[in-house]
Amino acid sequence: MAALDLFGRRWSLRILWELRAGPLGFRPLQKRCDDMSSSVMRQRLTELLDAQVIHQLPDSRYELTPLGQEARHAMNPLARWAERWAATIDPQGADHTDDQSASRVSHPDTVDDGTPERDSAD
Repeated sequence: MAALDLFGRRWSLRILWELRAGPLGFRPLQKRCDDMSSSVMRQRLTELLDAQVIHQLPDSRYELTPLGQEARHAMNPLARWAERWAATIDPQGADHTDDQSASRVSHPDTVDDGTPERDSAD
């Protein structure tokens, strides 16, 4: 349950996803995470650091730890399922694996036009 709590927090999985290819600094990681707020980014990074899923390099970049790599690999079946799900929902968009096609699916914290709800919690 602790892992579900950690990874269920908004942006946690996205941070892991963006670090999959290698280390990133705060600003580049923030950009890849759709310019999430700095305060939420710091909070999520602190939580992931405390959980030993990521660590900070001497040059201040962040990277996945061996535990973080294991978690990323454990999510591969879910990622494959998500691709099949996306193809079922939008068969014409199935060829596109970029963030644009994934963003067509409504997110629970957004209103119909994709903008965040005013009272949604981080």
